[in-house]
Amino acid sequence: MDKLRALELFIATCEEGSFAAASAYCNTDPSAVSKAISRLEAQLQVTLIQRSTRQLSVTDAGKQYLSTARKLLQELSACEGEIKHLNDSPCGVLKVNSAVCYGHLYLRPVLAAFCARYPEIKLDLQINDLHTDVIESGVDIAIRTGYVKDSRLVAKRLSPMDFFVCASPDYLAKNGTPALREDFKAHQWIGFRIKETQQLQPVYLPDEQGDYALYGLEPSHITDDGEMMVAMCEDGLGFAQLPHFLAKAGLEAGRLVSVYPHFRPPQIENGVFAIYPKRTYLPAKVRVFLSYLADALEKQNESAYQTWAERVAYVR
Repeated sequence: MDKLRALELFIATCEEGSFAAASAYCNTDPSAVSKAISRLEAQLQVTLIQRSTRQLSVTDAGKQYLSTARKLLQELSACEGEIKHLNDSPCGVLKVNSAVCYGHLYLRPVLAAFCARYPEIKLDLQINDLHTDVIESGVDIAIRTGYVKDSRLVAKRLSPMDFFVCASPDYLAKNGTPALREDFKAHQWIGFRIKETQQLQPVYLPDEQGDYALYGLEPSHITDDGEMMVAMCEDGLGFAQLPHFLAKAGLEAGRLVSVYPHFRPPQIENGVFAIYPKRTYLPAKVRVFLSYLADALEKQNESAYQTWAERVAYVR
């Protein structure tokens, strides 16, 4: 910073013609200007400005240095302006990484309207269920289920994650509705394998008091794709425990029914999160995307604290 300040004072001296005028222009005192230029000359081991009692004159070396210094500070100023514009104006490439199901079911429906509102933002979408290092991959926002414990990141909850135990109406008509959780052992069950860990998603079922707890079930079928699990459930291949965003379309259309009220795991990390690098100044493109997504969720009765799941009727 001292070098930049010295360059500013040197340029001002050359343009204003004296230490006094340069000091007034730069809001400092003449001795500070003189000392700054003397330090530059000592570092370069050349004379930049000839001093006399009557006037200052810039040497040939000083003129060459002045030309370069001007270009450097102009380029720096232009760069700073561009960076500030990127931070203040919604523009540039927005790199979003999303879990597959959430990306297809919740992000895709809002993208066209978002891009129409912010035409200077270009989307770079990565849709996968694999762990992504947000910092290393240069991702602006990652949409993930579950909280990521990383001090370099901010995790903003978009909504809780509510679960339903679902089946198709045809399956229930043919096989009946379980009365107790033990009855599920006599039914077909569709399990979900988590790609990252290759572990089966734990199943929660209520006891006679209605308290949900982990329950061991041997799945009849297994898939690692959420939309496939929904399709298998709708096609009558058995029961499935589905997060609200996967169950939504099937429940609304009547292709699925829930046999219990929705269940929300108690862990603090439960939910759908927008994860992004911790920064002092959040770029405008990130701010507007988060705001737009939150508004879109609110229109379908979802927020950081609740989902539409509590309004869903269930069959018993």
